[in-house]
Amino acid sequence: MVAWNRLDTLLLDLDGTLLDLHYDNHFWLEHVPRRYAETHGLSPEAAREEVLGRYKRAEGTLNWYCVDYWSRELRLDIPLLKEEVNHLIAVHPHVLDFLEAVKALKKRVVLVTNAHGKTLAIKFQRTALHGHFDAVVCSHDLGLPKEHADFWDKMQQVQPFEKRTALLIDDSLPVLRSASQYGIGQLLAVYKPDSKLPEKDVGEFRAIRSFREIMP
Repeated sequence: MVAWNRLDTLLLDLDGTLLDLHYDNHFWLEHVPRRYAETHGLSPEAAREEVLGRYKRAEGTLNWYCVDYWSRELRLDIPLLKEEVNHLIAVHPHVLDFLEAVKALKKRVVLVTNAHGKTLAIKFQRTALHGHFDAVVCSHDLGLPKEHADFWDKMQQVQPFEKRTALLIDDSLPVLRSASQYGIGQLLAVYKPDSKLPEKDVGEFRAIRSFREIMP
C-alpha cells in the first residue's frame, strides 16, 4: 500500500490519524456545550443549539481550529476545559511502533496539523509522540488551514519537501483533496478516526484501518 522505496518525506496528520478523534469529538460536542450551559445559565438543549450553530459558521476557516478564538467567542477558558477531559487523549494502536520503524528507514517525518499550539502542548504532554517528528508544521503559524489550496505552497517556505516523493496520511477528505491537487505523490485516508464511531466514507482514497497494515 506504501511504496517506501519511492518515499522521502512522510507527512502525518495528528487528530484522527495518530490520535483517536474520540477526545476531540467528546470535547467539542459534549463537554463544551455542557460547560457553556453551566456558565451562561442555559438549558442543555439551548446551549447545544447555540454552540453547534457557532461551530457551523466557523467551519472551513482557521478559526474553526483556534482555541483562542473559541475562548473569546464562547467566553470560556477552552485550554482549561481541554485539560478537564485530557484523560481521553489516546494514541491509535501501532502508531508508536510505526513511527519507530519509519525512523529506522531514515525517512523524514513531519507532523502537519491544523491543531492550535495550545492544543498541541496538551496532547504532547499526554502522549509519547513529540520526539518522533523531524519537524512540526502548524497551520496557525502559516495563516491557512490545510484544506486551503495555498497551504502546501506556504508549507514549502518553512519546511521544503519534494511533493512527488511524499506520502500524506490524513483523516480529512478536504485536506487529502487539496494535497492531491497540489501533487503529493502518495495519499492515504483513515477508516476509523474515532474509535467509538463506525468506519467513515473515505471517498476516492485508499485507506488504512491500522498502522500495522503499512508497517515498513
